[in-house]
Amino acid sequence: MLQFKSRQLLHFVTVAEEGQITRAAEMLYIAQPALSQSIAQLERELGFKLLDRHSRGVTLTPDGARFYEKARIAVTAAADLTETAASLARAQKGMIEWGFVVAPPALHSPGPLRAFAEARPDIDIRFRELPFPFSPTRSWLAEVDIAVCHAPPADPDVWTLPLYREPRVVVLAGRHRLAERPELTVAEVLDETFIGLHSSVDPVWAGFWSLDDHRGEAPQRVSVDRAANGQEILAALALRDAITTAPASVVGVVTSSLTGIVTIPLRDAQLADVVLAGRRDRESPRVEALLAFLRARLDSDRGGGSAPAPDRALQHAQNDGSEPRAT
Repeated sequence: MLQFKSRQLLHFVTVAEEGQITRAAEMLYIAQPALSQSIAQLERELGFKLLDRHSRGVTLTPDGARFYEKARIAVTAAADLTETAASLARAQKGMIEWGFVVAPPALHSPGPLRAFAEARPDIDIRFRELPFPFSPTRSWLAEVDIAVCHAPPADPDVWTLPLYREPRVVVLAGRHRLAERPELTVAEVLDETFIGLHSSVDPVWAGFWSLDDHRGEAPQRVSVDRAANGQEILAALALRDAITTAPASVVGVVTSSLTGIVTIPLRDAQLADVVLAGRRDRESPRVEALLAFLRARLDSDRGGGSAPAPDRALQHAQNDGSEPRAT
């Protein structure tokens, strides 16, 4: 009986989907030689060749293609099983695992979350930084109960709750030639060099950071970086004469404590739509209680006749009052 490990199947599926050992190793956060050794060991245990190696990367052999279809199902099932077990364990402990991109909401909007914690001391919110969104969004949300960020890729298995819309800012190093400007326009930065993002990041979501929605295509000049999260973006900005854009309140919290990184209002950019998102198969009383709390704050704000401030994340959840919807 074959005794190959689930880790080997994950390695093989990732290599098959990426088409390159190097890129797959980056995705898996392991060394390239270790990944090559894992694939070779799997081939020895199976008794047939899975991949053909060539100068451009790898391609599946006919046997490898047939094996891949089954391996992909097994890897997905194993991941779902692990994620479901983790979600159930959190439920037993009364926890909500809250994912975020760049800055946790407890930093830029502590008031509402403190109020929720006081109202529901039985619910423990834990924060986890996520990589930039990738497709499918269901998989991006695999290890958390909910997440907040600029609207992720549409996914019928995912609901979203619009929280707020806010301006974008340009983020760049203090030595950049534009760093002293009090504000900028889209036209003034469209032709700048933008920080490169990792190939795993959803291309439409990645394009939001480089103003593709205004340019209609990817920027002409991109740095050699392949950033997959906010910290990697900031590290790249510290070294490069390149820029990026981001929602104002989220990135402002992070950059305000950094030396050498500045943010400049982008006057005429389309607003960022920041949402709370969760998987439909992860319904729980804890998450429902949080959503009800946010809607109650919205109703209270509307009753007072005031308009929600666009730069106060979660301070006034902007929603039409309907149930969370699929993006």
